[in-house]
Amino acid sequence: MRKIRPFAVILVLAVVLLCWIYTDTTFAQNLHWGSRGEDVRTAQSKLVRWGYMDGEVDGIFGPQTYRGVRNLQRNNGLIVDGIIGPQTRRALGMPVRSATTVSTSRGVSRSDDVNLLARIIFSESKGEPYVGQVAVGAVVLNRVRHPSFPNTIAGVVYQPCAFEPVKRGTINLAPNDSAFRAARDALNGWDPTGGAIYFWNPATATSKWIWTRKITLTIGRHVFAHD
Repeated sequence: MRKIRPFAVILVLAVVLLCWIYTDTTFAQNLHWGSRGEDVRTAQSKLVRWGYMDGEVDGIFGPQTYRGVRNLQRNNGLIVDGIIGPQTRRALGMPVRSATTVSTSRGVSRSDDVNLLARIIFSESKGEPYVGQVAVGAVVLNRVRHPSFPNTIAGVVYQPCAFEPVKRGTINLAPNDSAFRAARDALNGWDPTGGAIYFWNPATATSKWIWTRKITLTIGRHVFAHD
């Protein structure tokens, strides 16, 4: 009887482990028609709360969930396929499993969120003074930590009707170096607004409701407000 070499055993175990890691971080992310479980329930809860879906939150991915996912994707400029893959997970503020993700605070991860935060800063505050760019990033992060808003950067940015650049598609423009620096400064804790969760340009704002917020600060062309 031939002896099994230790090297061969180690090699087989390594292959099995790599396959398990690959499956867990790639295929397990996708939710589609017929999927069931807590991830589906979480997605349904957000879709209902944000107005994309009517129906029961039951953890079963059926026709109503499918339509809700497509509504979310269409509204946020994603591929409209009714599948909750990595990009749609981010739009829903759901975690995307990744070995490189390093958590920095509640709902914030460096690997997933610096780019998105830089994009919203760039599209909302291009041409503003640098402190005003950081302030826009700080407002997004303050919303992440506020109980009235989604608890991730993606959830805040893609919340329906929250930011005009998402509606117009300018959120997809490539940020400049200043926007990336402002995003990092905001993530590192710089908040020039003192905790504001709203900002707007008085010269262009059309919402009557936003003017019911008490203005506490002006930076550049933007005013900032708390609750």
